Amino acid sequence: MKLRRLGASGVSVSPICFGTMLFGNPTLEKEATSLVHQAIERGLTFIDTASSYEGYNRSIGSAGGVAEEYLGRILKGKRDQVVLLTKIANALGPGPHQKGGSRIHLQTELENCLRRLQTDCVDILMLHWPDLETPFEESLRTLDLFVRQGKIRYFGVSNYLAWQMCELLWLSDRNALERIIAYEPPYSMLRRDIEISEIGFCKKFGVGITPYQVLHGGWLSGKYQPGETPAGSRLAEAPGWMRPLSGAIWERIDVVKGLAAELGVSLAEYSIGWALRHPEISSVILGIRNQAQLESSIRGAEVEIPREHLDKIDELFPLAMDLRWNFGGPKVRAWV
Repeated sequence: MKLRRLGASGVSVSPICFGTMLFGNPTLEKEATSLVHQAIERGLTFIDTASSYEGYNRSIGSAGGVAEEYLGRILKGKRDQVVLLTKIANALGPGPHQKGGSRIHLQTELENCLRRLQTDCVDILMLHWPDLETPFEESLRTLDLFVRQGKIRYFGVSNYLAWQMCELLWLSDRNALERIIAYEPPYSMLRRDIEISEIGFCKKFGVGITPYQVLHGGWLSGKYQPGETPAGSRLAEAPGWMRPLSGAIWERIDVVKGLAAELGVSLAEYSIGWALRHPEISSVILGIRNQAQLESSIRGAEVEIPREHLDKIDELFPLAMDLRWNFGGPKVRAWV
């Protein structure tokens, strides 16, 4: 696979990132091992995990760690062939120091991650969610310390807003600290809000974007029809993880299926290509569960969307913003 540069850093990553959120349940270790090894052989060498990942068993405050434990065993003898990213700061228990960006939690959990992953250094460490109760400078100084200790090589953030990344970069410049190099937000045709400010911000400041949910939890995978629940799908296995779509949205998705058919690709492959059209997006994270999805993901990285198709998608799913500002920023109309 043709590699892409991760922002302005020296890191190169495959355009498809192997997401491991479903490792544990439903993806058991044997099939996870086979898929990861096949992915590496095909050039898919960027892997995303988190301290909280354990598949559908995940609940707020559960201990997590399953996906990292799998990867620790799966990557034996292959660790130097991949760029390994993990995320911390998600709640792993009820205590005040079992979540967030405090130095106590970050130091404790990084050691747990390294132990589970069976490695002495993580390539990229991300803060999974912003912690507004901990000063950003405390989190940033802790991450900078990890780099100097050789326990991580780079760091980034997930689910932050542009103004929060701006504060982190300002603190880095002010205090001569390491800077974030990567940003992981949700992004799809049905959820385009990062196009308002975050994509432009990351372009200006050299932050690579690695979005998740580019198939919108499966709704853009092509396997679903209104009122149907395919066996083995996420909707069948964990319906609470899927937000229903209205009939009007299904009609728009059918139009996109027609556009994909014009190019001779599936809806999933088309949706992947659509997300990768931005040069600022270095890689898209996909939860690959079988051989067919692996092959489809690789094909999706090669799809080029014509200009007239992009214009049509803008008509179907326009980016619209309510300029009545609230505490967190402008309200964005999402197509869900």
